[in-house]
This record gives sequence, structure tokens and C-alpha cells, in this order.
Amino acid sequence: MVGREQENVEESLTEELLLEDRKAVINRMMDLHGQDTLQLVYSYVKNKEIAEDLTQEIFIKCYKSLHQFNRKAKLKTWLWRIAVNHCKDYLRSWHYRNMKVADEQARSAASLREDVENKVIQQEEDEQLASAVMDLPDIYREVIYLYFFEEHPIKEISYMINLNQNTVKTRLKRAKELLKERLEE
Repeated sequence: MVGREQENVEESLTEELLLEDRKAVINRMMDLHGQDTLQLVYSYVKNKEIAEDLTQEIFIKCYKSLHQFNRKAKLKTWLWRIAVNHCKDYLRSWHYRNMKVADEQARSAASLREDVENKVIQQEEDEQLASAVMDLPDIYREVIYLYFFEEHPIKEISYMINLNQNTVKTRLKRAKELLKERLEE
């Protein structure tokens, strides 16, 4: 039923067009096909605001070109052909290509800013950690340094500082607890 109803609307639009009532035709076309046209345009440009602008431009083109409609196709088909060609023209345009490059540059600049911010934050945290490690008593500082900074296994640390492996583990545990307390302050 909906298909037949839409055909009737198309026919009445075409009749109005023959009666030279372009304003009424374009208004009804916008009501009837505006959302579908917007979705079609969006599928090309993938940007809501640009799709809305292009859809308006398409209906302006249709209004200006209504006198050229020759009834070989349905009005919707004619409208969509204009829409597709307008989208393709936009995607080939200097404006689109340069805006796309500018958007990519803006995104990369924002990403670079975030990277710099993250590096500064990481550097600050590293400095706080190093300072906290340096404030530890010697017996804890040496095991933390050898284990985390020099990445020696507990067995090697035990041999280097001439302590039992369990003693090294205990000192590591206590050193981590002290660091946690100091860093939370």
C-alpha cells in the first residue's frame, strides 16, 4: 500500500510541476524525500553537519533545475541523481581535500599535545618515585634499585649483597610498603 501511495504522491508532484508551481513541488519533495536524501548524502560524507549543508544545497539545485525535469524518470530518481553527483563533486572539491588534510593535522597535533602531556606527567611521576627511593634507608634502597631499576633476579641480588634470598624478599616487601606510604602522602 505504501508503494502505491508514494507513486500517487510522485504523480501529483509531477502534475504540480507541469502547472508551474515550483515552490509547492520543492516543499513537498523536501517533506517526502528530505530524510532519505540526508541519509544518502551522509553515506557519502560521513559527517552530519556537512550532510545537512549539502542536502540544503541539493534542494536549492533542484529548485533551480525543476524546469529541466523531463519526466523520463521519477522525481525521486531525478533528485537522487542530483544528490549523488553533488556528493561526488563535493568529495572531489579542493575544499574537501584541504579540510580533510587540516582535520588530520589537527588530530595529529592534538595527539602530539597529549603525548607531550603524558611524557611530562610520566617524567614528574618518575622523579617523585626516584626521590622516594633515594629517601629510603640504605638496606631497602639497594634491593629496590637492584631489583626494579637494574632488573636483577632475587637470586643474583642475594649473591651480590651477601644475604639470604628470603631476607632479600623481605626487604623488597618492606621497601615497597614504605614507598607506597610515602607516595600516597
